Amino acid sequence: MFTGITTDIGEVLTVDAQGEGLHRLKIACAYPRDSIALGASIACSGVCLTVTDTGETNSRTWFAVDAAAETLAVTTAGRWRSGTRLNLERALKIGDELGGHIVAGHADGIAELVTREDLPETARLVLRASAPLMRFVAQKGSVALDGVSLTVNDVTRDTFSVLIIPHTMTVTTLGAIKAGDALNLEVDLMARYAARLMETR
Repeated sequence: MFTGITTDIGEVLTVDAQGEGLHRLKIACAYPRDSIALGASIACSGVCLTVTDTGETNSRTWFAVDAAAETLAVTTAGRWRSGTRLNLERALKIGDELGGHIVAGHADGIAELVTREDLPETARLVLRASAPLMRFVAQKGSVALDGVSLTVNDVTRDTFSVLIIPHTMTVTTLGAIKAGDALNLEVDLMARYAARLMETR
């Protein structure tokens, strides 16, 4: 589990296609190598991936992960290339501060940035998502975009908007996004379960 609070911006070093349904990625980060356990979960731009190897190159830590067919199909992971920057978050520990909201790291799909409006102190992002996902997006509710916990401002039939503060633009990859970019979207867990309960009543 995660909270949607980015703790580092990583960089994809290599992508090695292991046949049609698997990509092996090596990702550079600022985490100390001895703090990354094999089998640990790290959210990479909102996608929970399992560490399969670690190492150091030119005094820079890296970890390796495998992205399977389902992950490649429903997230932006299939588009990651050498040089792609990723929001990273380590798995939540008991006693950690819950600064965002409960995030599983299981992206539900992709949201497209429709417009970006840079305001004096913030940036307003309007995003489009598919109808099956939009039913879980509520005004003042929470979403995770590329692993970043955000509060929803406005909702229409097929779009929603969020505001990004300067700190978030600085410490995540969201500061560099532009209209047409695709972001991993995870809807709020509670909204998903509430909808499921209503369906089964």
